[in-house]
Formats: sequence, C-alpha cells, structure tokens
Amino acid sequence: MGHSIAYIRVSSIDQNPARQIEALPETDRTFLEKASGATANRPQLKEMLEYIRQGDVIHVHSIDRLARNIEDLNRLVKQIVGKGCAVKFHKENLAFGNGEGNPASELLFNVLGSFAQFERSMIKERQAEGQAAARAAGKHMGRPGKLTDQQKAEILKKREAGATPTELAKEYGVSRATVYNVK
Repeated sequence: MGHSIAYIRVSSIDQNPARQIEALPETDRTFLEKASGATANRPQLKEMLEYIRQGDVIHVHSIDRLARNIEDLNRLVKQIVGKGCAVKFHKENLAFGNGEGNPASELLFNVLGSFAQFERSMIKERQAEGQAAARAAGKHMGRPGKLTDQQKAEILKKREAGATPTELAKEYGVSRATVYNVK
C-alpha cells in the first residue's frame, strides 16, 4: 500500500494555506509551496514528483492548485499516473490513476483546467491594464532609480568636463552602465 501525500500551493508568501490543509485528509507527507501556479519553478512540486512511488495517492485541494494552464496540468497528471500513483482533486471530486477516472471525469477535468487557464489569462490582462493606467497617471513602475535628477545633471556636466564613466561610477556608487544611461 502506498503513501498518502498532500500537495498544497498558495500563490504568495502572505497567503494562508489553512483552507486547503483543512479540506484534505490526513496524509503521510505534505509538500507546501508558496509560488505562482503559472511558474514552472516550483521546488516543492519537483521534490514531490521525485518522492512519489507506485501506489501513492496525491491529494490536491483543487485543480488550479496543481497548475494554471491546461498543458502543464495534463502533463503533471500524466506524470503522476505514469509512476503508478493516483491524484485526487477534492474540490472537484475527481480522481485519476490506480483504476480511477472515466471519460466523463476526463472531460470535466479538461474543462475545469481550461477555466483555470482562462482565469490566469484574465488576471494577467487586468494586471497589464492596471500598470498602463498607473503609467498614464505618471506613476513610476519598477524599482526606484539609483540616481536623483540632481546627480544625473552633475554626471552630465562632469562627463562634458572629461570625467570617465569608470570614475563617475565609483564616485556615485553605481555601475558604468548606469552612468552611460544618464541622458
């Protein structure tokens, strides 16, 4: 008989995984991830995939906790089932592997996975709209600049007077690329 394993994912560090933990049965091992489902760089997911053995059952709160696009979702479920394991999505009441699943379950799985992908696309679209509105309102996006406007003016004068980018970079504690980019 295999192990009972939980995979829990929240999208950011300040989100609380308690809702997912409470919804899953008691397991032998839990892999808790604090990363976006849109990224492939999820160390706990990779560790879980290396850890699982034939007969194990992986418990996931909902489909969107495993992946946010249909290709990744299908690939991950096939990888888990291919190792002789089962995966159970508790919110959707779907299970695959170890004799579980049927054509209707597969259809529902793909429809719900597509909705998760659609939701992720909508989030990205709203985020881009918000950033465009902020830029239009004159708000600075990204990391603050390393130089003030006064420092930039000083650098321009000193470059005209013959100071080298290397000298200026040392003087202002920035890279030479930053000095070259002052206009």
